[in-house]
Amino acid sequence: MKNWLCAILLLALTACATSPTGRSQLMLVSPEQAISASREAYVQTLLPLQKEGKVDSNRATARRVQIITGKIIAQAIQQFPQTRDWEWSVKVIDEPDTVNAWCMAGGKMAVYTGLLDKVKPTDDELAQVMGHEISHALANHTAERMSVALATQMGMMGVAMVAGDSEYAGVALSGSALAAAMAITLPNSRTSESEADLMGIELAARAGYNPRAAATLWEKMAKVGGSTPPEFMSTHPSPTNRQSTLNNLADKMMPYYLQKGDRPIYPLN
Repeated sequence: MKNWLCAILLLALTACATSPTGRSQLMLVSPEQAISASREAYVQTLLPLQKEGKVDSNRATARRVQIITGKIIAQAIQQFPQTRDWEWSVKVIDEPDTVNAWCMAGGKMAVYTGLLDKVKPTDDELAQVMGHEISHALANHTAERMSVALATQMGMMGVAMVAGDSEYAGVALSGSALAAAMAITLPNSRTSESEADLMGIELAARAGYNPRAAATLWEKMAKVGGSTPPEFMSTHPSPTNRQSTLNNLADKMMPYYLQKGDRPIYPLN
């Protein structure tokens, strides 16, 4: 039993990686495993919605999202060349009461019509949403959340074994199911959110979108939510000074936004 617990501790100590901003991350699940699991989860998530006609039902809206997202993806690939081989995808899900967007590992994305219709983001503001979500994938946050969940379950399995609960101790995690839960329903840590803010605002600025829109986006989000924050905010915890932080970041990102020349676009369909 002591050997089992020591093995868990050793694995947690050695399975570390470094994020694009230099932060240490727990990586019991590799980015490649997270991408594979997310690919399966993406199909499982969209299939029933497609059967109901709720995916990309408005061609003009879908095209708007594709153009904005495609410009940000092009910048992501320039900054992170290994993502060139990702199967990038973005879909608009017709759920008017859902104010949310997400990006799984490997660049599998979705935006809900509730965010588009209730927040009514400008192109600059929508670019902040997509840049932020894409940054979660670039920083391997899905793999990180899966790893935290796995470490937690391993610890509970160890406790169960000590307590003699052999039934619980034999429970195993399902990769694709866990990926879907982690990527869509569970919140990132505040550290991960701050990291996605920093990376996302730069990607959007490089793509030609005004970084000052990051702060106005969150102002709109707060107004839409009222006393109850919309899902996008509730699953994206943030410190109270987020808007101030974003305004300060915007000043630093303006040179990217103001640089001359055409901005490439990654083709999405």
